[in-house]
Amino acid sequence: MRFLIHLFGAGLLYALSLAPADAATGDEPVAVTQVDVAPCLAATAADDMDKAATACAAVIDNEKTAKGDLIKALIARGALYARHDQVDRAIADDSRALLLDPGLADIFNARGELWLKKGDKPKAVQDFGAALRIDPNHAKAKANHKAMAREIERIGAQMAVAGKPSFNCARARRAVERAICGNRELADLDREVFASNARAIREARNAAEAKALQREQDEFIARRNADFGRPGYDLKKAMQERLQRLNGVDGY
Repeated sequence: MRFLIHLFGAGLLYALSLAPADAATGDEPVAVTQVDVAPCLAATAADDMDKAATACAAVIDNEKTAKGDLIKALIARGALYARHDQVDRAIADDSRALLLDPGLADIFNARGELWLKKGDKPKAVQDFGAALRIDPNHAKAKANHKAMAREIERIGAQMAVAGKPSFNCARARRAVERAICGNRELADLDREVFASNARAIREARNAAEAKALQREQDEFIARRNADFGRPGYDLKKAMQERLQRLNGVDGY
């Protein structure tokens, strides 16, 4: 009898020693340490790059971080990078956040503005458009998209006339006109001179000033036609000087 009691007691102790391991593999959920995103958010809000580097990495690089907190940390750190002109890093964080949640209109717009800083207009337009598809009333995305549409239209117009002078090359008879038509750089210069002169006349304070400006332009054309082909005459230089005179030293 004593032997049975002793054996029962030993078995009970053994079972108790196994209890934690059994619990870990049973149906009860195992407690997971919660990753705290607050220090990352506080550091980015305070614009503290040093603290944010450590605090945000602890959240972003931890595989146990909840999805919502990971998105918050990525957005916060991306905004911090953007404020400090670390554009590539900011784009990387925004892109990762958008992979986790493609419905973030604000982040699409923010990344679009970053693409603009890099000079990548097609990607910027794409992101502004994505923001507007999510939220058609997104004010910043709407303004950015409109501005980019105008810019693309302007670039398209410039491309359409690139290498074309202010006059019809099919009717060019003078040697100087044929030279301008045969050189894209000279053709662009001629068109710029023509456009700048038209602007100057349009902005003239009165009719007398407008008439004087047009007379000056006519004299430039007459001198250009007469001097072209003569020793020492530099057509490109003459056109550049005329353009500078029309636009001023600063180009306005």
